[in-house]
Amino acid sequence: MLIDSHCHLEYKGLVEDQVGVLARARDAGVGAFLNISTRQSEWDQVVGTAEREADVFASVGIHPHEADAHHDLGRAVLLAATEHPRVIAIGETGLDYYYDKSDRGVQKSLFRMHIDVARETQLPLIIHTRDAEDDTFAILADEMKQGHFPALIHCFTASAEFGAKVLELGLTISLSGIVTFKNAKTLQEVAKTVPEDRLLVETDSPFLAPVPHRGRVCEPSYVADTAAFIAGLRGVEPAQLAAQTTANFARLFSKAGL
Repeated sequence: MLIDSHCHLEYKGLVEDQVGVLARARDAGVGAFLNISTRQSEWDQVVGTAEREADVFASVGIHPHEADAHHDLGRAVLLAATEHPRVIAIGETGLDYYYDKSDRGVQKSLFRMHIDVARETQLPLIIHTRDAEDDTFAILADEMKQGHFPALIHCFTASAEFGAKVLELGLTISLSGIVTFKNAKTLQEVAKTVPEDRLLVETDSPFLAPVPHRGRVCEPSYVADTAAFIAGLRGVEPAQLAAQTTANFARLFSKAGL
């Protein structure tokens, strides 16, 4: 069994045929899905899908692109949303300096608020970081000193140095279809070295379709292609990598009860 640890089932490209999308993924061996939110207005949708579908789970959080629109989101609001039995994670949250769609100070403030809730609930924090390695790590390191919280870097594309530092903090690394791209040689080297108990796979669908599906809307079923590619890089059988990443997901997202 495989698990797509990060997908956006409510986004255009998937939501129009959500039933078919999930069926095709199940046929490809995907046994569970983590449906990610990026803004408060999506929370009811992602939770609703998780309520309907026994193998779909939900996250609640604010993407850094949406930080300005949620600058006054109270900690209590996020904390209350995590109490739903189908919500097993917080995020995605973090820092994005590539697009700079929100004020960096607001991004940092919301990121720390998410961390605080993750620390209290011990629900895993799903982190988005782009062109913000130094600040992301500085915040993570500072916050870890104040008390441990479970976390992962989703859709990892950062440097090997950043990867080593966040692994030392105890984080998990999740790889998307980007690892299959021809120009992703550095990321492929990182993929070979992530400790086997700290590795997850994801699609980030409907984005970033892996080879051989590039140019199409990405679907959760394509996590099988990404996992097979990573297995080849690491010199293991696809079934072994599937079993390991599934076990890693079950351990990290323990509220799912898998």
